[in-house]
Amino acid sequence: MSEADAQAQLVSLTNVSRETMEKLETYAALLEKWNPTINLVSKTTLDEKWQRHFLDSAQIWLHVPETTTSWVDIGSGAGFPGLVLAIIAHEKRPDLNITLVESDARKCAFLRNTARAVGVNVQILTQRIETIENQKFDVVSARALASISQLLTFCDKILASNGNCLFLKGQGCDRELEEAQQSHSFTAETFQSVTQQEARIVKITGIAQK
Repeated sequence: MSEADAQAQLVSLTNVSRETMEKLETYAALLEKWNPTINLVSKTTLDEKWQRHFLDSAQIWLHVPETTTSWVDIGSGAGFPGLVLAIIAHEKRPDLNITLVESDARKCAFLRNTARAVGVNVQILTQRIETIENQKFDVVSARALASISQLLTFCDKILASNGNCLFLKGQGCDRELEEAQQSHSFTAETFQSVTQQEARIVKITGIAQK
């Protein structure tokens, strides 16, 4: 998939305006600028950033429940998927409160700078997931952070009752779901990724510790 095709598919999937695409293009330019200094993403993926990072993140938007009012993206790194989704939400769901959690202060500086540059209001917490206190979210998302079992352990503390998890996972998805069933009961749906044949979006509901 060419970068132009990835951009076109992002627009087709999310039906965002030209203004929102301009925000995402500003984000992409800042990613290129900052990456040599703080290694936000693998240098080898920058030439495919629209497919590997932006479209990959944006596809989660299709699975956001309409009742969602609060969202946390954990281990946000360079903002994938959380900041991409915040930019889409700025147009589509301006009432949606989105929080990004990232323990690396330099990456948080990038996130804050980018959010300012594109004019998107998003809460950015420079802390470890385990230290979040007294906050519950309707949706928890994560990409390339940890196993599903570990992610659900994080969610025990921060996911609201009847909340949803949306995880981007690779080819080990089925094995990870099976392992996670040892510590949690839940209902899982998987959806084919639009960017990689072996990748899946995993939507998990009804989560309870065993």
